[in-house]
Amino acid sequence: MKIKEIIDKKIWEQFVLSDKNGSFLQSWNWGEFQRAMGEKVFRLGIFDQGKLRGTCLVIKIKAKRGIYLICPAGPLLNWKKKDDLRVLIKYLKEIAKREKALFIRIRPAIEDSPKNRSLFKSLGFWSAGMHLHAERTWLLDISPEEENLLAQMRKTTRYLIRKAIRDGVEIFQTNKIDDINYLYQLQKEAVARHHFIPFSENYFKKMFRVFSKDNQAALFLAKYKKEIISAALIMFYGQEAVYHYAATSSKYPKIPSSYLLVWEAILAAKRRNLSTFNFWGIAPPNRQEHRFAGLTLFKKGFGGQEKVFLHAQDLPLSGWYLVNWLIEAIRKKIRRL
Repeated sequence: MKIKEIIDKKIWEQFVLSDKNGSFLQSWNWGEFQRAMGEKVFRLGIFDQGKLRGTCLVIKIKAKRGIYLICPAGPLLNWKKKDDLRVLIKYLKEIAKREKALFIRIRPAIEDSPKNRSLFKSLGFWSAGMHLHAERTWLLDISPEEENLLAQMRKTTRYLIRKAIRDGVEIFQTNKIDDINYLYQLQKEAVARHHFIPFSENYFKKMFRVFSKDNQAALFLAKYKKEIISAALIMFYGQEAVYHYAATSSKYPKIPSSYLLVWEAILAAKRRNLSTFNFWGIAPPNRQEHRFAGLTLFKKGFGGQEKVFLHAQDLPLSGWYLVNWLIEAIRKKIRRL
């Protein structure tokens, strides 16, 4: 068994798209986006007698508190073959040593269970002080007919979709890079209301530019009275559409534009013959103080079910890791996550 870097996009994408847990976070383009943001990327393939049987997209993060490696929604492995994970971790340790990383963070696309937590603990991993991308998600099977999807929604959600139409809200889909500014400006307004750390316009534009060129992303905009009042960046990868980033103006609180926007995004995903609409992160049960509590109620109104991935796992490689863990744990509490 050997591990080596993959430089062929076609080989990489064929494997990731064939894996049931394949995600845009392990896609070729996620690596390209990270490179565009100035990060170093490693696309690792696990080969057995020349046959590719696992992949791992690894990103080197340079933060003020130190350097570390992350693997979001990966690696993509046959988890019954534990030796594959052990060999991969050994290889990652070599990269980390060379890159002077304090720790390695992995958020695998496997369920949160005592068995999986025990597996990583046995390999020396700690439960991370902070999450890595969405870990508790809400998924909707969009294969039923439109009428059935509407019928399984919460009554209020269905009503608000129709109200938005009556109110004259219009939904547009765009691939123009400059239109990302609408999302960015609406996010800035949300930051003023909810006090969270925003993403830069450059971040949004580079992500959109990389993914939209392969038709893997689209921006949905809601217009009311000639103003853009809601925006959502939807990712399309494999059989899944992901409600990745979104924001809504508070100027018209009685106009339910975001409900119609999501419904139109779901219909767009159906036209692509996709099977799942991923609403992304939600709050844990009975956590009314959680920052996503209100958003969670909104997402669940469309119907669907929860899927919880294993929490991010850290492999400490330096005594400074504990300081990092404490900083992140404090930030998590402050941000109500």
